[in-house]
Amino acid sequence: MLKYSNNSVVKYALVSLLLVLSCKEKKSEANKAEQEVMPETSKVSFIKDDVNQKVDVKIDGNLFTSYVYDGQTPKPILYPVITKSGKTVTRGFPYAPRPNERVDHPHHAGLWFNYGDVNGLDFWNNSYAIPEDEKDKYGSIIHQEILESNDDFGVLKIRAIWRSPKEVDLLEEIAEFKFSEDGDTRIIDRTSTLNALEDVSFDDNKEGMIAIRVTRELELPTDKPAVYTDAEGNVTEVKALNNEGVNGNYFASEGLTGNDVWGTRNKWVKLESNIEGDNVSVTIIDNKKNVGYPTYWHARDYGLFAANPLGQEVFSEGKEVLKFKLAKGESTTFNYRILVHSGSELSKGSIDKSFEEFNK
Repeated sequence: MLKYSNNSVVKYALVSLLLVLSCKEKKSEANKAEQEVMPETSKVSFIKDDVNQKVDVKIDGNLFTSYVYDGQTPKPILYPVITKSGKTVTRGFPYAPRPNERVDHPHHAGLWFNYGDVNGLDFWNNSYAIPEDEKDKYGSIIHQEILESNDDFGVLKIRAIWRSPKEVDLLEEIAEFKFSEDGDTRIIDRTSTLNALEDVSFDDNKEGMIAIRVTRELELPTDKPAVYTDAEGNVTEVKALNNEGVNGNYFASEGLTGNDVWGTRNKWVKLESNIEGDNVSVTIIDNKKNVGYPTYWHARDYGLFAANPLGQEVFSEGKEVLKFKLAKGESTTFNYRILVHSGSELSKGSIDKSFEEFNK
């Protein structure tokens, strides 16, 4: 049996005490360092407004956007969309027209998701401007219910029906929006699952699919009027306007810029401008799981910014044909990320990193 002197016992106790105190001090320093490194998470909150049929989405108490289902447009939309610095990136018309902005294409409202040919019906071009005797050619997306509203995770989930003018339900859409913020970038991750309630065909059409109509400052400068014809033969003239303060430009993942982006495949596209000294951009990111990846881009200089994976015959000038279909009971899911940025330029490297994170 070992025996210790009194001095040995005291020394052992002192050494043990010093070791304990040292460990506590190191743990405290580690915790402090971890707290300094970990950023504070921006708080997302949802404010339901049943009277006006919308849900306001706020980040740290400031409005980011609203999910609007009031029927003024025959589809639910996100409107307006606002940067962290307070710049509105969506066009005001037709909800709240602003001076010097374009008033063409009344179906271009906010940020939306739909398509131009579903069983021969045009869901894209439908609006209050369609005459009653023409309404039988157009479909509507009708909000049904809010399935989830989770402030802790920034998630809003809804159910909507894609309905024919004869009241036939073609598709059930379950759309989940995840709202977040990373530095000066506000983020919308949208997942839309389409469940076929009937046999459904999506014939190749240039009008689609995830889209935003942007404010005048984000348009590309142009001094020429243009005329556009939709699938039903309706003609819309886009007039030339004063270009003061208009300096937008497209930048695509594969290196193209400006009007050259239209009708090309890219994994993401950024639309960037300077608004009142603030560098502002909207980026739409595709997902590898989507039908038709990498998507074609229906990106116009007058402010329509859209990703369309299903209109392949139009964009390829007949070299490719998709004619996507869903049999009754089948489903497909579309995933998109939208970056709404302000401040210093959002670099290609930052967008590529976000693309990789979104596609994990």
